[in-house]
Amino acid sequence: IVRADITSLEADAIVNAANSALQRGGGVCGAIFAAAGIEQLQEACDAIGHCAVGSAVLTPGFNLPAKYIIHAVGPLWQGGAHRERELLFFSYTSALNIAVAQGLSSVAFPLLSSGAFCYPKEEALQVAVEAIGSFLLEHEMQVTLAVYDKASYALSEGLYKDIAAYIDDNYLEKHTRYKRQDPQIPKQMREMALAEEEYDMVCMAAPVQ
Repeated sequence: IVRADITSLEADAIVNAANSALQRGGGVCGAIFAAAGIEQLQEACDAIGHCAVGSAVLTPGFNLPAKYIIHAVGPLWQGGAHRERELLFFSYTSALNIAVAQGLSSVAFPLLSSGAFCYPKEEALQVAVEAIGSFLLEHEMQVTLAVYDKASYALSEGLYKDIAAYIDDNYLEKHTRYKRQDPQIPKQMREMALAEEEYDMVCMAAPVQ
């Protein structure tokens, strides 16, 4: 989890917080269109035409450092009783499944639905952690969550560690055959996960005012 402008990240793909019509919007969406090239990206999106909430589609990255843009449509926050959490989870997993199908090794997300779609930031971060953590139980990929404002990054620092804990706990639960065959393997996995976390952690946030 980094505090950065997603359009500057050098991942195989970056994820756009898209709308169902795949039209240029504001916030992250507008910034991605501007950096990729508005006319050419809009033409590519128009050729696809539509993307349902909870789904994702792929276009070239055009002028971005990333080769591809995955356009994921999150839900509009309506108080939480309209399947918002489920649909937001699907938005992340749909984008990640496209990355796998495309053979990508790295992908960067913004905090989906937390801008113009008004999803509360803390809850949005929790869904992102759960969705990415579930995906990483089964796949090897570098997944970056780029948050831009200080408040969101401050919230994310604690959740970063939760991802490693989530993967560790659930991996051991799902792969109990390892524990039966060799009691040392789970311990080794935990030590490797912690070592990788320490190596990869980048603290970029200034103190929240």
